[in-house]
Amino acid sequence: MNSLTDKLQEKLMPLARKLDTNRYLSAIKSGFLASMPLLIIGSVFLLFENIPWAPYTNFMVSVLGKNWTQYFSIPFESTFDIMTLFVMIGMAKSLGDYYKLNPIASITISLAAYFVLTPDLTAKGGLLGIPKSSLGSAGLFLAMVSVICSIEVYRLVTAKGWTIKMPDSVPLNVAESFSSLIPGMMVILLAYIVRIVFQFTDYGSAQAFIYKILQIPLLALGSTLPAQLIAQLFESVLWSVGIHGGNVVGSVMDPIRMTLMAQNAHAFSIGAHIPNIIQYQFGALFISIGGSGTTIGLAIAGFFFMKSRQYKAISRVSFVPALFNISEPMIFGFPIILNPILIIPFIITPLLMTVLTYFVMATGIVPPASGVNIPWTTPAIISGFLVSGWRGAVWQAIEVALSTAIYYPFLHVLDQRALKQEQSDAEKSKTVDAAN
Repeated sequence: MNSLTDKLQEKLMPLARKLDTNRYLSAIKSGFLASMPLLIIGSVFLLFENIPWAPYTNFMVSVLGKNWTQYFSIPFESTFDIMTLFVMIGMAKSLGDYYKLNPIASITISLAAYFVLTPDLTAKGGLLGIPKSSLGSAGLFLAMVSVICSIEVYRLVTAKGWTIKMPDSVPLNVAESFSSLIPGMMVILLAYIVRIVFQFTDYGSAQAFIYKILQIPLLALGSTLPAQLIAQLFESVLWSVGIHGGNVVGSVMDPIRMTLMAQNAHAFSIGAHIPNIIQYQFGALFISIGGSGTTIGLAIAGFFFMKSRQYKAISRVSFVPALFNISEPMIFGFPIILNPILIIPFIITPLLMTVLTYFVMATGIVPPASGVNIPWTTPAIISGFLVSGWRGAVWQAIEVALSTAIYYPFLHVLDQRALKQEQSDAEKSKTVDAAN
């Protein structure tokens, strides 16, 4: 087993390190992290709009009128429906910082390039505008490509020294504004050329091209059960050899999962059918209960059933974090890493939960997650109720029980071994004391 884990670590560590430190994936991750607080805020208002309790609904109608939901939909639409802008700002800041570029210029130039590439919407009376869909999840992939290309061009032009240099007597903020003038011009000019070229194609715009060629196939692939199982397996195997599997896999899969979640949230907000079973909340709230590896079962088994001082102490420290889906104390404390006994349930449990959760949602036993973006640290049962109603809460309770049943026999083996060792050490200590 040690030989196997050593080989896995040797093969996977370089790949994981490259993915985890890749500047583009890091920028994408930073973009979604920047948007997360605003999406959670918007989701809170969406929850208030859809509380399934007749007395609450009647009260809101009596106070705000029949169209009372419009007052809660505005904050939701002002966050989820323009999430692309928030992601772009975070991405541009992160990638600009990586290249040590002016952060404000990085953001503004990237936004300008994206708006140049975004097709206009002509309304009645000849009014022009930006399609709202372009600022939501539908425009997300074009936005990511736009930011990366914009910052790369900005970096290249700056590195060539094609900038306006002002005298030292000019205030710094003014000098920095002029220094980004030529790089910004080059970025916008190239974006404009791309826009014109696409107008002569059947796609009509870069937005439509990216959406049809890249975004739709990726979303279709990312929403499948096999893709989720492969991603989950990869995450668990990485963790088992000491690599942060969540960060590595999430940097690749989260943009797809977040887009699918936004589609669910939009459908939920208008009372339409929830389109996606697998999306961000599927893994975050229904598979990673207790943290990576569905380790809530390990925490419960250790806290309530173990007898050795070693595993009791670790379980007491790990139990409360596990309630909030934080598994690092268990992964590094028991440990799970390079542990041939605990690695088995650590890999098997989330795969089983993935299959079972997909089944209960696909058959309608449990509603798919609504897309209401609650923090991933929300404890199980509460989170299930918020995104899938009472049936989601019940299913999470069943998952907790299943996870505990799976982890218990493996942890029991370790606990009995540790207990025997502690008893042996105690006997030796007594013998030494008696001899003295």
